[in-house]
Amino acid sequence: MQPITLIILIGLAGGVAVGLQGPLASIITQKMGMMESAFIVHLGGAMAALIPLIFIGGGKLGLWKSLPWYTLFTGVLGLVVLSAVSYAIPRIGVAGAVTTIIAGQLIISTLLDHFGWLGAAQRSLDPARLLGLAVLGFGVWL
Repeated sequence: MQPITLIILIGLAGGVAVGLQGPLASIITQKMGMMESAFIVHLGGAMAALIPLIFIGGGKLGLWKSLPWYTLFTGVLGLVVLSAVSYAIPRIGVAGAVTTIIAGQLIISTLLDHFGWLGAAQRSLDPARLLGLAVLGFGVWL
């Protein structure tokens, strides 16, 4: 399999996961509440990561102290994502919620690329990318 094909397949798998995670988390949120849903979702993810880590002796977990301090707030961003999607799905549907989440991802990704923030390879905002964001914005509006 060509590397680009593998990258695309992995990206698509991630997209499918986001598309499924939102509605599932929304079900939990509607039955139990937003914080409870976030707890259950993150606990499930932590358990799924813990099992292979046990088999490899903890991996590189000991290096956590060498991370930049701001990276330790990544889990909080996961709470924001889950809260946003759980709130939006019952109000605008799965497609609308996922579309707005993706729009937000592309906007911040474009800024990260343009300025080279957070270790991103710098890629200037050119007219084609700006047009793509405009089309995306129109799609969200629709």
